[in-house]
Amino acid sequence: MTQSVALHDLSKMSVAERDELLMRVEDDLAPFMEKVAPIIKAVREEGDAALVRFAKQFDGSEFDQSTIAASDQDFDDAYAALDDEFIEVLRYAADNIRRFHEQQVPETQWMMEIRPGAHVGERFTPIDSVACYSPRGKGSFPSVTLMSLIPAVVAGVPEIVALTPPGPDGKIDPATLVAADISGVRKVYKAGGAQAVAAAAYGTETIPRCVKIEGPGSPFLVAAKAMLSNRIDPGMPAGPSEAIVFADDTANAKIAALDTIIESEHGDDSSVFLVTTSKDLADAARAAIPKYWAEMSEERVGYSSAVLNSMSGGIVLCESEQQAYDFINDYAPEHLQILSKDPQRHPEHIRNASEILMGEDTPGSIANYMMGPNCVLPTSGAAKTRSPLGVMNFMKACSVGELTREAFQEMAPKTKIFATYEGFDAHANAVGELRKKALGNS
Repeated sequence: MTQSVALHDLSKMSVAERDELLMRVEDDLAPFMEKVAPIIKAVREEGDAALVRFAKQFDGSEFDQSTIAASDQDFDDAYAALDDEFIEVLRYAADNIRRFHEQQVPETQWMMEIRPGAHVGERFTPIDSVACYSPRGKGSFPSVTLMSLIPAVVAGVPEIVALTPPGPDGKIDPATLVAADISGVRKVYKAGGAQAVAAAAYGTETIPRCVKIEGPGSPFLVAAKAMLSNRIDPGMPAGPSEAIVFADDTANAKIAALDTIIESEHGDDSSVFLVTTSKDLADAARAAIPKYWAEMSEERVGYSSAVLNSMSGGIVLCESEQQAYDFINDYAPEHLQILSKDPQRHPEHIRNASEILMGEDTPGSIANYMMGPNCVLPTSGAAKTRSPLGVMNFMKACSVGELTREAFQEMAPKTKIFATYEGFDAHANAVGELRKKALGNS
C-alpha cells in the first residue's frame, strides 16, 4: 500500500476544520476514565496482586509479587545485557542532563528588606517523595528515565521511585534499569499505565505511596492521573508525542521532511505537523517523506503514516508567516523545531511551545536524548501555561517573613484598617490595642 501525506491548506479550511487540527487524543478523557476506574479500585483494594494481574492482562507479562521490585541481580543482569558503548552513551546523556538541571537549582533561601526592618523572601525545599514513570508500550524509554529521575535527584527528593511496565519476559527493560542506576535511583518497580498511578497514589505492599507522580504516558495514564488528582499530585500533563516543524521559505525541504517524521513514529496517537508558507517546500517535503519511510521498520512506518495522513498530522500550508505563528501559538506544541537560514528571527513571535529547537543542526532526536534540557514536556496545549519538567517540579517554595518592632509599628495600623474593612475582628485585634496589652506595652 502506498502511504501518502495529508496537506492542510489553512486558506481553504473552515474555523471548525482548523480547530480539528488542534485536537489531541487526550482532549476527551471520558472514555479512558470509564476503563481506568475499575483498575484504580482494584489496586487500592488488592495492592500488589492487582499489579501482577494487570501486567498479565495488559502487558502479556507474567511474574509474581516477590519480583515487582528490581533486585540487585536485576541491575547486574541489565548491565551485562547492554553493550559497553551504549552504557557510555547513557552516561554521556546523563552528564549533560545533570549539568543542565543543576543550573536550575535555586538558592536555599533569599531575603530582601522590602521596608526598613521588614525582611521577606522565600525558602526552597524538595518535595517528600515522587514516582517517575517511564512508558514502554511502543518501545522502551531509558531517555525518559534519565530525564525524570535526574532532576528529582538534583532537587534532593529523599524518596524517589521509578515505575515502568514489564516486558513480555516479565522483566524490566535493561536500559531503563541502567539509566535509573546512572541517575542515582535503584528503587525501580514493575507497574504500567493506570495501575502505576494508582500504586503511587495509594501505595501497595511493595511500592511506597508518593505525594507526586511525573512522566509521560498513554491517555489511560493521563486519565488515571486526572481521576487520582485528589490523592496524588499528577504532575504535568504529558501524553502522546506531538510536534510542529516550522519551515520558512529558506529551509531545506528534505531536512524538513526528515525531521517531521521524528515524533510521528512514536505511535498512531501522536500529532505532528510540518507548517510552512512555501507551497514548493510543502510539495517537496510531501514527496520526500515516503522515501524516508522506506528506510524505517514496518512498525514505525505504520505509526508515522497513520499520523501524517490524518487530521492529527501532515503538512499545514499557510498564507503568511503570521498565520503560521498564530497556528503554532494556538496549537502550543510539545516540540517545535524552526528550520530557516535565519532561525533566530522567529522565536520572538512564538509564545506557546514547550521547547524551541532552532536550525537544521538541532533535530528533535538530539534534544530527546543528548542536549540536556528535559524531553518530558507539557502536551495537549498545556504549553500555554506549563513549563518543561525540571528541578522546580520536584521542589516547592514557602514564603518567609520577619519584622522588627519598628516595622511592625509601621504596618500594624494599616493592617488594622484593612482587616476592619474586610470584617475580620481577630485580624484587627492581633495588630491593635490587645496586642499592646499582651506585650505589656513594650
